[in-house]
Amino acid sequence: MARTIAFREALREAMSEEMRRDDRVFLMGEEVAEYNGAYKVSQGMLAEFGARRVIDTPIAELGFAAVGVGAAQNGLRPIVEFMTWNFAVLALDQILNTASKMLAMSGGQISCPIVFRGGNGSAGQLGAQHSTAFESLYANIPGIKVVSPSNGYDAKGLLKQAIRYEEDPVMFMESELMYGDKSEVPEEEYYIELGKADVKRQGTDVTIVSFNKMMKVALAAADELAKENISAEVIDLRTIRPLDWRTILNSVKKDQPPGDC
Repeated sequence: MARTIAFREALREAMSEEMRRDDRVFLMGEEVAEYNGAYKVSQGMLAEFGARRVIDTPIAELGFAAVGVGAAQNGLRPIVEFMTWNFAVLALDQILNTASKMLAMSGGQISCPIVFRGGNGSAGQLGAQHSTAFESLYANIPGIKVVSPSNGYDAKGLLKQAIRYEEDPVMFMESELMYGDKSEVPEEEYYIELGKADVKRQGTDVTIVSFNKMMKVALAAADELAKENISAEVIDLRTIRPLDWRTILNSVKKDQPPGDC
């Protein structure tokens, strides 16, 4: 049974459900506890899980990212929230030189099952220092996965998958402009596999590929094309690394006239 809930609530449900299931999972970051999260994603989680599992950190991204990486390498499954991915640049040494490489450097002996998540991309009245989109940057770092959901349903399923099943570091990038967006999310438990794109709209004439908040623009463009009798397929990447080339290329071949494939 589906309800209509906000994007931030879908994220909160994903984290809370996995924390109830597995006491190795914990959340840490700036203002995630006493303040209920800068964008209220973690609202109420301190009251349920306590200060040992919902942890306010100093304003020191490199430091608390390192704590999370160390915890992951020693058997825990941390969720590290960056208030914005712009601030995560300060923690890039831990992400690039430690978390992403440890499995290879240890000969497959030490994994790093950690989820880094937070607001990403342009936002309302936050200026240049808070408005960079980092998906493409992290997608070029071997050893990590990059997720960028466009709606609450996908966000919850992908985040639960990342927390529970992924043994590699996952960069989970949320649009700061979408935390209040509403979508239908089932009450029943579900997971969405990383690396699988989703066809949000069927079409036969042209394919539009996008992700995150630009999916709104892509779907609106498909509506405009339909007024001109152009049938547009719209694909939501959902995961930027690994990229689902199979779905994309199948759509490209389908759109081409016979003999051009």
